[in-house]
Amino acid sequence: MNFPSQLRYTKDHEWVLLEGNTAKVGITDFAQRELGDIVFVDITTAGKALKAEEIFGTVEAVKTVSDLFLPVSGTVGEVNPKLESSPELVNSDPYGEGWMVTIQVDNPADVDGLLTADAYKALIGE
Repeated sequence: MNFPSQLRYTKDHEWVLLEGNTAKVGITDFAQRELGDIVFVDITTAGKALKAEEIFGTVEAVKTVSDLFLPVSGTVGEVNPKLESSPELVNSDPYGEGWMVTIQVDNPADVDGLLTADAYKALIGE
């Protein structure tokens, strides 16, 4: 499995890439493998201010639906438009074309409190 070192991770299996005050968020390679074939991504929180660990959407796989948790507090910006017609991008490219949302982060320093790639690997037993 792949866990890019420039990202930060959550115990709920989301990843964050911070660029200035904007963060791109998705689910990890581990999470997409555990879920299986993703058939639908439902995110209706664009423009909403949410706190860390609040639900920002759901991802539906063939056998289950899983909540998506915001890694840090902020306002949900763009929802990846490609996921509406191609949710399988989350499976094939979870850290690239399969990203889910951007957020305007309230406090960029909060990202530093998330897990490093090595800490995330330890969490999942990699």
